[in-house]
Amino acid sequence: PAMGWNSWNAFGSGNTAALTKIMAEKIVELGLKELGYQYVVLDDGCYKPERVDGALSNENVKFPEDFRALSDYVHSLGLKFGMYNDIGTNLCAGAAVGTCGHEDVDARSYIAWGVDFLKYDFCFHPMTVRPDTLYKRMGLALANCGRDILFSACNWGMHESEKWMRSVGAHMYRSTGDIFDSYASFTKLAL
Repeated sequence: PAMGWNSWNAFGSGNTAALTKIMAEKIVELGLKELGYQYVVLDDGCYKPERVDGALSNENVKFPEDFRALSDYVHSLGLKFGMYNDIGTNLCAGAAVGTCGHEDVDARSYIAWGVDFLKYDFCFHPMTVRPDTLYKRMGLALANCGRDILFSACNWGMHESEKWMRSVGAHMYRSTGDIFDSYASFTKLAL
């Protein structure tokens, strides 16, 4: 399986470029890279809350350099760089920069930033469009972008996704709701 670090459980929407660099350095320093941990993934909270000229952009306070600079740093450590977005109009934390209707533009941004991994969530999706169609839009955009990007779909196991998720271009997908930083969370012992 793809192994690495995702910013959400540690920092939620409060992640920063500085924290991300430290985490990437720790993967190397602790020898995790040699054990197969290779991805460093920015989750929700890294973009400006609205598109700039129709495109995604870095949130300037937490990510003062553009995402390409952070990607280059992660790559310089021999690791791979990942980003987050959502199938819908908004991200799960609420920012109005979901990919719905912007799949090709966003895929081009991911190429420009040197993205190797895309976590693609399931919040704020239009109820009038089948989920498999929405995932397929991004699957096609990534397949035609000219860069090898691991497409990690996250629809929480809804809509019988096990029957169609591979056909939309997803390389892997999460079939459960969110987990949290506790053993009970992922063993379903939590209330």
